[in-house]
Amino acid sequence: MEWFSTLTLALGSAWTSGINLYATVSVLGLLQRFGGVKLPGGLDVLDNWWIIGIAGFLYIVEFFADKIPYLDSVWDVVHTFIRVPAGAVVAYAAVADMDPAIVIPATLIGGGFAFASPGTKAAARMGANLSPEPVSNWVLSIVEDIIAFVGTILAVFAPVVIAIVLVLFTILFLWFFPKIVRAIRKLFAGVRAFVRGENMSNIARKAS
Repeated sequence: MEWFSTLTLALGSAWTSGINLYATVSVLGLLQRFGGVKLPGGLDVLDNWWIIGIAGFLYIVEFFADKIPYLDSVWDVVHTFIRVPAGAVVAYAAVADMDPAIVIPATLIGGGFAFASPGTKAAARMGANLSPEPVSNWVLSIVEDIIAFVGTILAVFAPVVIAIVLVLFTILFLWFFPKIVRAIRKLFAGVRAFVRGENMSNIARKAS
């Protein structure tokens, strides 16, 4: 069942990369460095101190940026173009030593999970950002961080559990797909309004 563990690690870490790339990379590197874990494929390079240090620093930056309404939307839009290819790369690195018939589909599916998870984040965040109080935004941000950390650990140590989580997430994503598309549209509209200095209370109305 080593192939199953490797595949679920690839897809699970790609999924968490879409939620928080830097947390995922930091956890994977630290687990191999201190947890006695041998990561598959090309992921073993993540225990390099430079990689851990840079990912950890960027996680701290994201931790604070992600707690500020609207700035978090700008951050998410920019990082959509980082997390999706990075998630695909993480999936590819994990299965790099497997048969090419598995490597290519795993990379594509991993990229799909890396795209779906920030899309789902956007759907949840739009409602929080339109709320006048900041607490809901902070709570969502912290919950996302926890999911990224726990999800990465499960991907390494509990392949069956992370497989179930991914199946449930896929069902949830497909069920709420129309809302997710609208949320992504609002996210990009909100960023344009933020850059132009427009009244943020009009974002949802303009994007609808």
